[in-house]
Amino acid sequence: MNKTNAVEILLVEDNPQDLELTLRALQKANISNRIEVARDGAEALDFVFGEGAHLGRKIEDGPRLILLDLKLPKIDGLQVLKRVKSDPRTRSIPVVVLTSSKEQRDVVESYHLGVNSYIVKPVNFEGFAQAVKDLGFYWLLLNQSPQVIG
Repeated sequence: MNKTNAVEILLVEDNPQDLELTLRALQKANISNRIEVARDGAEALDFVFGEGAHLGRKIEDGPRLILLDLKLPKIDGLQVLKRVKSDPRTRSIPVVVLTSSKEQRDVVESYHLGVNSYIVKPVNFEGFAQAVKDLGFYWLLLNQSPQVIG
């Protein structure tokens, strides 16, 4: 992996307020470098798989973590999750659903498709900022990713 070009976090969020809150929370936690934003599911898949506007981007160059909203335009978050987790080249990328949906069927389906964690967005900024900080700390610093052999 080319560490200088690698994206640490792919943030998939279509709501401008939630996007701004998440970016502020990541910045507050000093996890604001190398973040790519996708505003719909199609854009997220193009980025992950090096297609469309991201043609030529190597799959091996990240992201190290995907923060995924479920309610997205074009392609919903569950379809993004399904495609990422069903491809052997991207299956090991941790995906954290970060959504306002508390619907049990969304939680069950997300885990069925292979999500690593499902988090309902806290309502207030302080709670949200702490959740995002904890997420970044765990997935980027503590979690051990598998080494690519090749």
